[in-house]
Amino acid sequence: MKLARALFAAWALLTAPAAAQTVRIENGLIQGRTMGRVAVYKGIPFAAPPVNDLRWRPPRPAATWPGVRRADVFKPACMQTGVSMPGETPPVTSEDCLYLNIWKPAGKMHGKLAVLVKIYGGGWSSGSASMPLYWGDKLAERGIIVVTFGYRVGPFGFLAHPELTAESPERSSGNYGLMDQIAALQWVQRNIGAFGGDASRVTIAGQSAGAAAVSILMASPLAKGLFHRAIAESGGLFEPLKLAPNYLMANAEKDGVAYATSLGARSLKELRDLPAGTLLGGKAATIAHPVIEPHLLPQSPYDVFAAGQHNDVPILVGSNANEGGSFMAGQTTSAATFEADIRKQFGKLPPALLTAYPHDTDDQARAARLGFERDLRSGWDMWAWARLGAMKNSQRVYYYHFTKAPPFPTGSIYQDWGASHFAELWYVFDHLDQEKWAWTAADRQLANAMANYWVNFTKSGDPNGPGLPVWPTFKGADENVQYLGETISTGGVPNLSSLKVFDRVYDDVRGAPFGTPSH
Repeated sequence: MKLARALFAAWALLTAPAAAQTVRIENGLIQGRTMGRVAVYKGIPFAAPPVNDLRWRPPRPAATWPGVRRADVFKPACMQTGVSMPGETPPVTSEDCLYLNIWKPAGKMHGKLAVLVKIYGGGWSSGSASMPLYWGDKLAERGIIVVTFGYRVGPFGFLAHPELTAESPERSSGNYGLMDQIAALQWVQRNIGAFGGDASRVTIAGQSAGAAAVSILMASPLAKGLFHRAIAESGGLFEPLKLAPNYLMANAEKDGVAYATSLGARSLKELRDLPAGTLLGGKAATIAHPVIEPHLLPQSPYDVFAAGQHNDVPILVGSNANEGGSFMAGQTTSAATFEADIRKQFGKLPPALLTAYPHDTDDQARAARLGFERDLRSGWDMWAWARLGAMKNSQRVYYYHFTKAPPFPTGSIYQDWGASHFAELWYVFDHLDQEKWAWTAADRQLANAMANYWVNFTKSGDPNGPGLPVWPTFKGADENVQYLGETISTGGVPNLSSLKVFDRVYDDVRGAPFGTPSH
């Protein structure tokens, strides 16, 4: 018994977290923890807390500190309600939330490492940099550095208001959450070398709203030079702005005034004086999207790409076979409700869309709604992005279609999702063991391959590597799409006929053929 206790104590010492190397960054010394082959630094401030008079202002520099700051605890997520992914535990939240986390290989490194900066999704209204699914341990073990960071969401991150515009030197307001993203990337440029990172090999990566953020950063003049490759999963901002007029600053300012009125605030000062929790009430749900404004995002990403004026870097983009599965879970659909969904998006019923998705019976209507959601929410955006990249990029484009349905347990919130929105994340981060599901050998093989593809792309701008099925570059035609599923293969653009219908409808809305600016 004594021997057993001694062996257990020795094992505990070997596997327990230990202090990681002390690192000097611009604000002072920090010390993280090691977990096996990875060192983790949590809760590093990259900007000052955006509170009090700094609420709704661009991020300011973080303060310095004396001595060694412990970086071994995640900081709260930014103010929000709900969760960014169904089934997740709601995070602790605070207005003081501009912190980042770093995973790196432990021990001595040979040469500088490429850096993957993960931008969380959550519909611009939620999300967390410390969600376990986003932990970078398995990717760091493959020889890169992974960074996650918090950025303001909802009304804290995207409020446009005439008084905010008036006080801004750029005569602009909104997009504070995007300013946080740029501040985090600037911090990486200044400091990642202290962790062994290569500031000339930074990849930005996002899923859902995080992917849409990647499309914005590729379009923003303020982000130029801050990253060198881009990964986007199931999200972009390429639809005609005529279908989203509230994204224009003048309309966003009107929404901001209505929001302030709904909270009983008659001035910006009164808004800044309100408790943080109060700001999530009233018409807060209307203040959760980017704004086309003169400073950070002067034009829509589509127009910037179509003009060939985007930040030209290698891209890896794609979407999932059943994107609508998570959005449709538990819902019933009839022909009437399906047509109401189309009218909600387009303000009318385009005949081509009605024909593309037959919906005479309830069963047909449900299938039509799933196909419509798949194409509307992500499918068309990623196809458009890949084509624009092939047309306008001087760099390589890699395009994927994820088809693997994880073994979601019966009775769980995910049970009918299939290869839905979010489903690829367990595989990208090689985090299958985070869930005690009935993973198969095919699941593990796919997770290993996808994690390696993403890491290889981070390192070199090319996902290919030893032991992996060849992933060809996408040239814009109906070919060279990498299918990531039970097996990995290369094929044509999925759901091409219905995607082409969206093309025709969007061309009609823009008044110009695809690939040309709207103005």
